[in-house]
Amino acid sequence: MSKLTIIGFGHMGSAIIAGALSVGVLKASDVTVSDASEENLNRAAALGVNTCAENREAVKGADTVIIAVKPNNLAGLASDIRDCIGGAVIVSICAGKRIETLSELFGKGAKIIRVMPNTPALAGEGMAALCRSENVDDGELNYVLGIFRSFGRAEILREELFDVVTAVSGSGPAYVYAFIDGLMKYAIESGMTYGQAKVFAAQTVLGSAKLALMSDESPQKLKENVCSPGGTTIEAVKVLDGRGFEEIIQDAAKACEEKSRALASV
Repeated sequence: MSKLTIIGFGHMGSAIIAGALSVGVLKASDVTVSDASEENLNRAAALGVNTCAENREAVKGADTVIIAVKPNNLAGLASDIRDCIGGAVIVSICAGKRIETLSELFGKGAKIIRVMPNTPALAGEGMAALCRSENVDDGELNYVLGIFRSFGRAEILREELFDVVTAVSGSGPAYVYAFIDGLMKYAIESGMTYGQAKVFAAQTVLGSAKLALMSDESPQKLKENVCSPGGTTIEAVKVLDGRGFEEIIQDAAKACEEKSRALASV
């Protein structure tokens, strides 16, 4: 087992460690968590991992260091730990921060893997994209890939697609939750309890997503399959089409992509 340190134990940081521990990809005794929050360190300690309040101390001896802090905290963190990190592989989940920027912050010889995960990792159904700097070897990449595949799916993509990944899977859960919330509010107004509305709406999204992944048919064709001529579904779809539902989603994703690109220069 490699020694791994993760700096930042918020929602994503905890999802990464809990998911990898649960399937045995990581061993608790080989993991160190560093965080400024005592509450977060207590949550980490409950998983049996090592904890440390000092970032510089936490990264010493690590083979892999996962950076799970806010993008605006990255520069200060890099300045603090780069002379202690040695030859460890640096894995960044900081939105918008490119390998070029990370290499400038940690040094041109640094081994960098950039990852864009998402919060469904908390439910073991995450989606992550990875790319690497040229001095990361296949073994190091596959080790990190295995961590992120332990709580969902993970794929290697070209870095120029990462702003699109941010717009689709990184921020996409928020769009889905908005859809679920809309269905729930209608159901509650029509007589369902909150609990009933949540189950009916969320399970419908879950089942539809699973079918989309399993089926060889496109989402467009699957939609058409539900829309019997003269039936109920087609009336609902007419309203969605009339209000530009798909265009709204595309516009939202585009705004997200543009913000992701802007973060690269901050």
